[in-house]
Amino acid sequence: MSEAPDPEVVELATKIFDLARQGRTEELVAYVDAGVPADLTNDRGDSLVMLAAYHGHADAVRALLARGADADRVNDRGQTPLAGAAFKGETEVTRALLEAGADPAAGTPSAVDTARMFARTDLLELFGAS
Repeated sequence: MSEAPDPEVVELATKIFDLARQGRTEELVAYVDAGVPADLTNDRGDSLVMLAAYHGHADAVRALLARGADADRVNDRGQTPLAGAAFKGETEVTRALLEAGADPAAGTPSAVDTARMFARTDLLELFGAS
Protein backbone atom coordinates (compact mmCIF):
# COMPACT_ATOMS: atom_id res chain seq x y z
CA MET A 1 0.00 0.00 0.00
CA SER A 2 1.50 3.33 -1.07
CA GLU A 3 1.15 6.58 0.77
CA ALA A 4 -0.81 9.46 -0.71
CA PRO A 5 1.49 12.12 -2.14
CA ASP A 6 2.27 15.09 0.06
CA PRO A 7 -0.20 17.87 -0.89
CA GLU A 8 2.61 20.46 -0.79
CA VAL A 9 4.68 18.42 -3.26
CA VAL A 10 1.67 18.07 -5.56
CA GLU A 11 1.04 21.81 -5.36
CA LEU A 12 4.68 22.58 -6.21
CA ALA A 13 4.70 20.14 -9.13
CA THR A 14 1.47 21.66 -10.47
CA LYS A 15 3.07 25.11 -10.29
CA ILE A 16 6.15 23.90 -12.18
CA PHE A 17 4.05 22.28 -14.93
CA ASP A 18 2.09 25.54 -15.23
CA LEU A 19 5.34 27.49 -15.61
CA ALA A 20 6.27 25.23 -18.54
CA ARG A 21 2.82 25.69 -20.13
CA GLN A 22 3.04 29.45 -19.71
CA GLY A 23 6.63 29.72 -20.98
CA ARG A 24 7.85 31.40 -17.81
CA THR A 25 11.41 30.33 -18.55
CA GLU A 26 13.29 32.20 -15.84
CA GLU A 27 11.11 30.86 -13.02
CA LEU A 28 11.00 27.37 -14.53
CA VAL A 29 14.75 27.00 -14.84
CA ALA A 30 15.25 28.38 -11.33
CA TYR A 31 13.38 25.31 -10.06
CA VAL A 32 15.36 22.98 -12.32
CA ASP A 33 18.63 24.61 -11.28
CA ALA A 34 17.55 24.09 -7.65
CA GLY A 35 17.10 20.36 -8.18
CA VAL A 36 13.77 19.69 -9.89
CA PRO A 37 14.43 17.04 -12.57
CA ALA A 38 14.56 18.53 -16.07
CA ASP A 39 12.57 15.47 -17.22
CA LEU A 40 9.82 15.79 -14.59
CA THR A 41 6.58 14.32 -15.93
CA ASN A 42 2.95 14.70 -14.93
CA ASP A 43 0.35 11.97 -14.44
CA ARG A 44 -0.04 11.61 -18.23
CA GLY A 45 3.68 11.29 -18.85
CA ASP A 46 3.96 14.81 -20.29
CA SER A 47 7.41 16.20 -19.58
CA LEU A 48 8.20 19.85 -18.97
CA VAL A 49 9.65 19.95 -22.49
CA MET A 50 6.44 18.48 -23.92
CA LEU A 51 4.30 21.10 -22.19
CA ALA A 52 6.55 23.99 -23.20
CA ALA A 53 6.81 22.70 -26.79
CA TYR A 54 3.09 22.12 -27.21
CA HIS A 55 2.35 25.63 -25.97
CA GLY A 56 4.93 27.24 -28.27
CA HIS A 57 7.61 28.34 -25.82
CA ALA A 58 10.90 27.85 -27.67
CA ASP A 59 13.01 29.63 -25.04
CA ALA A 60 11.70 27.37 -22.29
CA VAL A 61 12.31 24.31 -24.49
CA ARG A 62 15.90 25.40 -25.17
CA ALA A 63 16.55 26.12 -21.49
CA LEU A 64 15.23 22.73 -20.39
CA LEU A 65 17.20 20.91 -23.08
CA ALA A 66 20.34 22.77 -22.02
CA ARG A 67 19.74 21.39 -18.52
CA GLY A 68 19.60 17.79 -19.67
CA ALA A 69 15.94 17.24 -20.58
CA ASP A 70 15.31 14.50 -23.14
CA ALA A 71 14.15 15.94 -26.48
CA ASP A 72 12.53 12.62 -27.46
CA ARG A 73 10.83 11.64 -24.20
CA VAL A 74 7.45 10.12 -25.07
CA ASN A 75 4.33 10.62 -23.00
CA ASP A 76 1.86 7.89 -22.03
CA ARG A 77 0.24 8.14 -25.47
CA GLY A 78 3.54 7.61 -27.30
CA GLN A 79 3.82 11.25 -28.40
CA THR A 80 7.06 13.24 -28.48
CA PRO A 81 7.57 16.97 -27.94
CA LEU A 82 8.52 17.27 -31.62
CA ALA A 83 5.22 15.73 -32.72
CA GLY A 84 3.39 18.12 -30.37
CA ALA A 85 5.22 21.08 -31.90
CA ALA A 86 4.43 19.79 -35.40
CA PHE A 87 0.76 19.40 -34.50
CA LYS A 88 0.64 23.01 -33.31
CA GLY A 89 2.75 24.29 -36.24
CA GLU A 90 5.39 25.69 -33.88
CA THR A 91 8.34 26.24 -36.24
CA GLU A 92 10.69 27.87 -33.70
CA VAL A 93 10.05 25.11 -31.16
CA THR A 94 10.59 22.52 -33.90
CA ARG A 95 13.96 24.07 -34.75
CA ALA A 96 15.00 24.10 -31.08
CA LEU A 97 14.13 20.42 -30.68
CA LEU A 98 15.89 19.43 -33.92
CA GLU A 99 19.00 21.38 -32.87
CA ALA A 100 19.00 19.29 -29.68
CA GLY A 101 18.88 16.06 -31.69
CA ALA A 102 15.16 15.24 -31.56
CA ASP A 103 14.21 12.41 -33.91
CA PRO A 104 11.38 13.32 -36.34
CA ALA A 105 10.61 9.60 -36.76
CA ALA A 106 10.18 8.89 -33.02
CA GLY A 107 6.82 8.44 -31.36
CA THR A 108 3.33 7.52 -32.48
CA PRO A 109 2.39 9.35 -34.53
CA SER A 110 5.84 10.66 -35.35
CA ALA A 111 6.51 14.33 -36.05
CA VAL A 112 6.87 13.47 -39.74
CA ASP A 113 3.50 11.70 -39.77
CA THR A 114 1.91 14.58 -37.87
CA ALA A 115 3.31 17.17 -40.29
CA ARG A 116 2.03 15.12 -43.23
CA MET A 117 -1.40 14.74 -41.60
CA PHE A 118 -1.76 18.51 -41.27
CA ALA A 119 0.02 19.43 -44.54
CA ARG A 120 2.77 21.33 -42.73
CA THR A 121 5.17 21.30 -45.66
CA ASP A 122 7.50 23.83 -44.01
CA LEU A 123 8.07 21.39 -41.15
CA LEU A 124 8.47 18.43 -43.51
CA GLU A 125 11.30 20.36 -45.15
CA LEU A 126 12.94 20.87 -41.74
CA PHE A 127 12.65 17.12 -41.13
CA GLY A 128 14.16 16.33 -44.52
CA ALA A 129 10.95 14.53 -45.49
CA SER A 130 8.42 15.13 -48.23
